[in-house]
Amino acid sequence: MIGVVRLIFLQLIFFVAFSSGAQAGDITLPQPDAKFSRADERSVALGQLLFYDAILSGNKSVSCATCHHPAFGTSDGVSLAIGDGGMGLGPKRSIDPQNVPEIRVGRNAPSLFNLGAAQFTSLFHDGRLEADPARPSGIRSPLEDEMVGGFNSVLSAQAMFPVLSADEMAGHYSENEISKAVRLGQLTIEGGAWDLIAKRVAAIPEYREMFDKVMGNTRPIEFTDIANAIADFIAFEWRADNSPFDRYLRGENALSVKALAGMELFYGKANCVACHSGQFQTDHDFHAIAMVQIGPGKTERFETHIRDIGRMRVTGNEDDAYKFRTPSLRNIVLSAPYGHAGAYATLEGVVRHHLNPVASLMNYDRNNAILPGFPDAVDFSILDDRAMLGEIANANELEPVELSDSEVADLLAFLDSLTDPLSRAGFRLGIPASVPSGLPVEGKEQ
Repeated sequence: MIGVVRLIFLQLIFFVAFSSGAQAGDITLPQPDAKFSRADERSVALGQLLFYDAILSGNKSVSCATCHHPAFGTSDGVSLAIGDGGMGLGPKRSIDPQNVPEIRVGRNAPSLFNLGAAQFTSLFHDGRLEADPARPSGIRSPLEDEMVGGFNSVLSAQAMFPVLSADEMAGHYSENEISKAVRLGQLTIEGGAWDLIAKRVAAIPEYREMFDKVMGNTRPIEFTDIANAIADFIAFEWRADNSPFDRYLRGENALSVKALAGMELFYGKANCVACHSGQFQTDHDFHAIAMVQIGPGKTERFETHIRDIGRMRVTGNEDDAYKFRTPSLRNIVLSAPYGHAGAYATLEGVVRHHLNPVASLMNYDRNNAILPGFPDAVDFSILDDRAMLGEIANANELEPVELSDSEVADLLAFLDSLTDPLSRAGFRLGIPASVPSGLPVEGKEQ
């Protein structure tokens, strides 16, 4: 009875204070008004097949789904992925002894939820890909000299990066024609990596027929066409805006007592909203919170250090050192591990890191990482370098917060309420039984 009374009391408080957009102090609950792109269902169906087809990778062994699989909340269930040169899926993925990769992928595979919403105008942990109307292509990218028109969105343009990465999809050096082109810097030119990938796809009759229905048959298939179809699929498949929290914002009594108490903490005492604002709990900005770095980090191949300086690598501004993009918290319970390097295996672990970031960094338990075996790995080199740890700690901008164990439990209950039931139960189209290339589909439904 006490629980019921508390539930009604909290619902009344928050419905009156927030659901109409009214302010409580400096805090306002978001409006459930996100705008999503819409796509031709034929393009979505085409993008689904391409997303799960390893034909886009150099050695025809890795697909987009290898590191962004629905079984792992559109991530891959490990701290740092093994892309090309790996076998299997998720935490069971292991090294292919016939094709041993050089290093792990440097950053955790981010989830793909709600990337079709208009608010998502920058992507990747460091935001290196951003919408920019001032540029001819409409997009700012590290591949500025190679950037071409034809990408329908930032989400579409992000597809160009994994296929050009040796560690992710391209393969290494002279292993295949794609990796050779990348090695020579031949990316967007005729005969370059993108062109070779597009010709592979066009040579498959079923793909050519599907593209004809989307774009007509008057011109060749280009890589941008492939990327646009994949983006249409991602935007459709992983839209997640019907969580209990969304329904609460629409005026329903959809939150439990603990979730309401957690929401009070999130928008109040814990001040999570300082960074995790908006309908999807992200300010789309970059912050240094002494997040633990494991693995090789994101560096250039010529660099001798393996530290990951985050946003500074994009802007060159020292004030951006160790800042990373605020992740959306939608379906966050589904997409462990957490952090730009996947340093925390559990949601509670990363929540507690936020309560005292520097102390958490300095006392990090390496058992928190989920790392498939890798020869000669440099997984914890940064943690063994006190000077590097000091740099990360000194950049921290997050003040400590004291929460009791019960308050942490309430906060976790609220985070769970950000889960869309459709995402928990499955997805709209799911995993295809087969793909036009005839290559194996990882994790396919039986």
